[in-house]
Amino acid sequence: MTWNIKNGGGDRLPEIIRVIHREQPDVLCLQELQHFHRYGRRLHALAQEAGMAVHLAPAGFAQPVAVLVRPPRRILRRSAIRWRTHHAVAIAVVETTAGPLTVVSAHLNPFSPYRRYREARWLSARYGSARRMTLIAGDMNGLDPDGDHTATLDSLHSLFQQRHLGPDGAPDTRAIAAFRAGGFTDLWQSVGEGDGRTVPTGFAGREFGAMRLDYLLASPLLAARAQRAWVVRDDTTTHASDHYPVRADITL
Repeated sequence: MTWNIKNGGGDRLPEIIRVIHREQPDVLCLQELQHFHRYGRRLHALAQEAGMAVHLAPAGFAQPVAVLVRPPRRILRRSAIRWRTHHAVAIAVVETTAGPLTVVSAHLNPFSPYRRYREARWLSARYGSARRMTLIAGDMNGLDPDGDHTATLDSLHSLFQQRHLGPDGAPDTRAIAAFRAGGFTDLWQSVGEGDGRTVPTGFAGREFGAMRLDYLLASPLLAARAQRAWVVRDDTTTHASDHYPVRADITL
């Protein structure tokens, strides 16, 4: 599961933990963990309440991200990227019965389509492999290349439109296209069910149109094991963040 919890969750954190308890993901990627690196008690409380081991990647000048793993699975190796992306990137190699799974929790540039594209291209090149199981998950802030986004973007204030327009003024889909070019499969496109849009929620999101910004992107070996994917949409997730979480069932 992947989820942008908006600015560290604030007083919504108990609701966020409640969703995690209910969904019971074996692997969880979180974004926007504001202040979690400064106030370790929030990180400790989240991990303890969720019953998961956590790997946090602090950001150089934006917001941390994390990978959480539920026992008995273990984090075999961990690393972090702080300077190549607007936010941080957390990387964890997780033990599974099918072999090591590399999990990359990412939050791409929300403001610049070109920088977002460069981040996606770099991550795809670094972690793409036909021989390894890899999941890149998170808030990619990018539009699906297969969708028609014209009406959605037309409904936004021009300030927020610019975040999703390419040099030619058309909807910018280069970031997600870069992952596809690197061999990654968008699991919602391949096995998704229901409404795939992840923003906005009832909590906040005036900068969003009804769009899909959060993705689970799988390497070929991992994509072949995916059973289904869906957006976790209910009364709790509607008010717990400005993004809905995205889940997938994968046989590992």
